[in-house]
Amino acid sequence: MSEPAAELPISEARESLADVVSRAHYAGRITYVTRRGQRLAAIVPVELAEAIERAEDAADVAAAREALARIDAGDAPIPLAELRSELGL
Repeated sequence: MSEPAAELPISEARESLADVVSRAHYAGRITYVTRRGQRLAAIVPVELAEAIERAEDAADVAAAREALARIDAGDAPIPLAELRSELGL
């Protein structure tokens, strides 16, 4: 069972970092670190971060496979300049 998420000002997080990390590890607590009430970052259990990374990797692989399948089916690849423009780069 995990503890409910918490919010902690960055000044307090600095003073109690070891406790915040321990609660993430042992109790599964997510702690949002804030500045002036705005969330800046989160300290999360490693299992959660790793699950997010695996999900992102799987989504990237699926997107790449889909793009390759479209190319194999005869669709033209998107030119790099067009992709950069679409992404605002």
